[in-house]
Amino acid sequence: MSKTLKKILVILLIIIALGAIIFGGSAIAFEIIISQPSGEEAEYSEWNLILVNNYHHIPSDYNVNLTELSNGQKVDERIYPELQEMFDDMRSEGVYPFVREGYRTADEQKAIIKEFIGDHLNEGCNIFEAYDLTRKAAAAVGNSEHQLGIAVDINADLDKCEAWDVYNWLDANAYKYGFILRYPPDKTDITETNYEPWHYRYVGKEAAEEIHTQGICLEEYIGS
Repeated sequence: MSKTLKKILVILLIIIALGAIIFGGSAIAFEIIISQPSGEEAEYSEWNLILVNNYHHIPSDYNVNLTELSNGQKVDERIYPELQEMFDDMRSEGVYPFVREGYRTADEQKAIIKEFIGDHLNEGCNIFEAYDLTRKAAAAVGNSEHQLGIAVDINADLDKCEAWDVYNWLDANAYKYGFILRYPPDKTDITETNYEPWHYRYVGKEAAEEIHTQGICLEEYIGS
């Protein structure tokens, strides 16, 4: 199925939901809008290279075993050793990161989407505008890498360093530990997601080095 056709189907879903709103089913319609994953089920042979975006949602058979971090966030246990090694090396260089967001449940992702849509509606956007702006900042339920457990939002301990100390270090070095900047500023037309200097995704050291060296994004690396 082409991306154009998928976009048309998403628009049709919104129109159907809006029809429900007009005829009194607003609560149900709102759940329809935010609860349906987009696109086709992602195909994967290697867990670290699974592509989840607006056109590929998390497979129904995908399982994750989680490790809890010291601040209560959780990540896939398979990425923990490299993540810890990377953080240790950062701190040894006077850069102090922490994982602000790791694994999210479907309900947690839904709550974030509701908050984004509500904020945009309060700013005066109509439902179409609010939905479009939200999809560029928060993936649909089932289409978020955070639900995989192998993506992390990494921020700075602002009592010890600046935010860009962390972001710049990661941009230059994260690939050495198997992590990539998932949504680069020059690839938004491909990822369809706003630039997020804090969002890193584990792909393994070999793939991360290739992606970093070639200056491409995951979609380009996988060829989708």
